[in-house]
Amino acid sequence: QVQLVESGGGSVQVGGSLKLSCKSSQYIFSTCEMDWYRQAPGKERDLVAGISTRGTTTFADSVKGRFSISQDHAKNTLYLQMDNLKIEDTAVYFCSAYCPGAGLRYWGQGTQVTVSS
Repeated sequence: QVQLVESGGGSVQVGGSLKLSCKSSQYIFSTCEMDWYRQAPGKERDLVAGISTRGTTTFADSVKGRFSISQDHAKNTLYLQMDNLKIEDTAVYFCSAYCPGAGLRYWGQGTQVTVSS
């Protein structure tokens, strides 16, 4: 069973930065796609960024040029660097691993990001 634990959320002003971390209990980066999702109050959970097992990255249009995704394989940790934050980035951010070999998607517990003016 893979466990994902996010950290790094908090409150920041518009234009500020935060770096989220997601530590996996196992090394899964070679077999699982890693994603960051977010869910604002009353809205659906949406994909923010993803990185494939080959290192290919994808981003939602709303965060392109502001967010970056990376991995530290030695630390089994996924990161989401968020710069030039906007009020509309306020949400709970979830780390997720999609492991096609097992046919499973794992989720972290989420971390709150609040951006204020």
